[in-house]
Amino acid sequence: MLILLLGAYIATTRQDRKARPATPPPEPPPPTDVPVIPVSAPVAGRVSGDYADPRTIKVGDRVDCQGTRARVLGALHLSCQGKQWTKYLLDDGTRRYQWLSVVERHGQAAGTPSHLEVQLWTSVPTQGMVPAKSMLIMEGVEFFPIERGTAAFRSEGSTGYPDRGLVDFAEYRADDGRLLSFERVQGQSWSAAYASPLPPGSIEIERQPA
Repeated sequence: MLILLLGAYIATTRQDRKARPATPPPEPPPPTDVPVIPVSAPVAGRVSGDYADPRTIKVGDRVDCQGTRARVLGALHLSCQGKQWTKYLLDDGTRRYQWLSVVERHGQAAGTPSHLEVQLWTSVPTQGMVPAKSMLIMEGVEFFPIERGTAAFRSEGSTGYPDRGLVDFAEYRADDGRLLSFERVQGQSWSAAYASPLPPGSIEIERQPA
């Protein structure tokens, strides 16, 4: 009788192990909070009365971004599935070009105000890398995918882009809040850039004389 009971226990244990689902892979870490600029009350080129409104930047203006003064050489106006944003090409006089991106995000819940996300992008060598659909490692840092797609663009001023076209993009975020973006004009090779969100009040605009 003892042998029969022991055999039944072993068989039941094996069935339980087969039925037990495999442990799911760990999810990527949640993104850190992103500094945003409220836009509920724009007044005279400023948002909420406190900060310069980066949506009012024009080609030829000069901007002071975190203590560095640069001239706006051109702008890319992009749209993808109802989302619109603008990227400004900046030249600080040292032949180091950076892109300043400005996107207005509308509140997802009723009563939630819109806000601006502003990022300053610095190019990084891709060394032949292409954007993966899963986590990738760049310079020893893990980046997790957050958005990808194809956007239509219109170029203004000097940007190095055609007047109009399509650009593929893939964006990633590290768990320290750093952003990584891959872009390519369709038919060309990929380029990449790093960014960190800019805090409110970090940009001042010097208007181009009329």
